Amino acid sequence: MRHKAINANRLFEAFRTTLRWEWLAGLGASERRFDEMAVRSARSGADLVGYLNYIHPYRLQVLGEREVAYLQNATPEDCARRIARIVKLEPPVLVLADGQAAPPALLTMCEQAQIPMFATREASAFVIDVLRAYLSKHFADRTTMHGVFMDILGMGVMITGESGLGKSELGLELITRGNGLVADDAVDLYRINQTTIEGKCPELLQNLLEVRGIGLLDIRAIFGETAVRRKMRLKLIVHLVRKETMEREYERLPQEPLTQDVLGIPVRKVVIPVTAGRNIAVLVEAAVRNSILQLRGIDTYQEFVERHRKAMERDMGRGAQ
Repeated sequence: MRHKAINANRLFEAFRTTLRWEWLAGLGASERRFDEMAVRSARSGADLVGYLNYIHPYRLQVLGEREVAYLQNATPEDCARRIARIVKLEPPVLVLADGQAAPPALLTMCEQAQIPMFATREASAFVIDVLRAYLSKHFADRTTMHGVFMDILGMGVMITGESGLGKSELGLELITRGNGLVADDAVDLYRINQTTIEGKCPELLQNLLEVRGIGLLDIRAIFGETAVRRKMRLKLIVHLVRKETMEREYERLPQEPLTQDVLGIPVRKVVIPVTAGRNIAVLVEAAVRNSILQLRGIDTYQEFVERHRKAMERDMGRGAQ
C-alpha cells in the first residue's frame, strides 16, 4: 500500500503543539514534499531526519547549537560557502533547534531557495527523536490483514483462520480472561523498522467486536479501558483450521517452527485445529506461553528430541553388554 505524501505544511501542523515551533522562512513552499527518490532509497523514515550532513541529501535537516556555530564561526567567505552548500542538499525542511537564532544569511537563502525553515526552543536530540518516529510510521510499508488482533499475556497475537470457525467469539472469550482487543476483522499493519511490525485498528472499527448472533459489541464500553489496546507489535499468528485441514496440510509435530511472511518479516505461527469440546482460548494462551519460552531460548520440542536421543543411546549401550 502506498504511503500518503507529506509536505512542509502538514509536518508543521502535526507538531505545532509538541515542538512549539515557528515558521521563519520559505512560507511560499508550504507544499514542498519529501523527494520520492529519497523516500524510496531510505531504509526507513528515520533515515529522512538528521543533523546537517553533506553526505546524505534530501533529509530534513536539524541545526542545533553546534551546527549554527559552524555556519557562523568562520570568515565571511567560508560562512557564505557553507550556507550555500545547504541549497545543494535540497532539504524538504530546515529546523533550528536549541532556541538558536537564525543566521541572517541562512534566512535569506531559505527565502530565495524556497526552503521552509522552522524554529523551536526544544533540544535538537528531542526534535530528531520525535520527527524520526513520526516519519518512520508515515513512510512505513503497510498492509491490511483479516483477523482478530489481540494483546494476549503481553504479546501481540493475530488470530486468523478459515471462515466460520469463531475467531471473534474466541476473541471475546480471551477478553473475558483478562486479555485485550486491538482490532477485529480488519487490522492495519505497519513495518516500522527492519524487524518490527506494528498493528492497530482502523479508526472506523475502534473498540468494536462483531459476534454472530449478537452483532457489534463496544468492548471498551462493556469491559472498560483495560480491555482494549491502541496498538501492539505483531509477534505471533495463531491460525485456526478444521480438523480435516490440519490432517491434510500440516504436520502434527513440525520439526521447525512455522512462520508466515508479513511485509517481508517472518512472523512465528501456530496452527490449532478446531473441534467440538476443545477449549480454544486455553490452547491459544498455552501457545502464547510456549512462544514466550521459545523467544527466551527454551525449545520444548528440541529438548524432547535430545531426551529421546539419550534414551536410545542408553538402550543401545545395554544391548551391547
